[in-house]
Amino acid sequence: MRPIFDAHCHIIDSAFPLIANNVYLPQPFTVDDYQRRTQPLGIAGGAVVSGSFQGFDQTYLIAALKRLGPGFVGVTQLPASVTDAELQTLHRHRVRALRFNLRRGGSEQLDQLEFLAKRVHEQLGWHSELYIDARELPSLEARLLRLPALSIDHLGLHQDGLPSLLRLAGHGVRIKACGFGRVDFDVPQALRHIHSANPQALMFGTDLPSTRAPRAFADSDIHLLIDALGENAAENALWHNARTFYRLVQP
Repeated sequence: MRPIFDAHCHIIDSAFPLIANNVYLPQPFTVDDYQRRTQPLGIAGGAVVSGSFQGFDQTYLIAALKRLGPGFVGVTQLPASVTDAELQTLHRHRVRALRFNLRRGGSEQLDQLEFLAKRVHEQLGWHSELYIDARELPSLEARLLRLPALSIDHLGLHQDGLPSLLRLAGHGVRIKACGFGRVDFDVPQALRHIHSANPQALMFGTDLPSTRAPRAFADSDIHLLIDALGENAAENALWHNARTFYRLVQP
C-alpha cells in the first residue's frame, strides 16, 4: 500500500472550545474517529487544519498533534495580536502553517493577510493557507503573489476561478486536492490542468469529516486522483509534494 499524506483533515473534539459559525456547530470527529476512518487508506501523516468553528483555540490542536504523532503537523488560525513567544510555542508543537478563512470567517481577514503571512514565514518558515472561493482570486492575484508561500484549499471551489487558480499554481502556489464533493466542475480535468501548470502544486487531502460538504470524502476519491494523474504524478500529489511543502523532508 502506498503511503498517503493527508494534507487537509479536521479534528473536532467537544472537550475543547467550539464556536458556532452561522449557527452551525459540527458533530464530533475525534482523533480516534479519524484513525478508525482512515485505517484502510495507508495514511502515514497529515495536516490537521483549524476550522472556523475553532476560532483561535490552540488547545485542541496541540492535543490532537500529540495523539497523532510526529508525522502530523498543524495548520492554525491566529489573531494579529499573537506574540512571538506564542508562535514559538506553537512551532514546538509542530504547527507549520497559518490559515485564513475568507469564505466563512473565523480568522484574521484580508487586511491582516500580508502582514501575518510574512511575519510567520520570516520567523518560523510557515506558509499560509487560504480558504476562498476562487471567483475572488482574479482581483487578489498580485497581492497573493507577494506572499512568500501559499496554498489554496479545495481546488478553489468554483469553476469560474480556475484560470486564476492555474496562473497562481504556475507561480508556485500549492493547491489542496481535497473536498471533491464541494466543487462545481470536472475534478479529473482540473487536477490534470493544475499538474500541468506546476507538478509540485497538488497536495491531496481527505477533508475529513467533510463538514457541510454536499458530498463527503469517499475512498474512491483517491482512485479518482490516481486515474486522473497516473501513478507517478499521483505519488507526488499523495505524498511527496505536501511533505516537502510542510518541511517534513528537505526539498
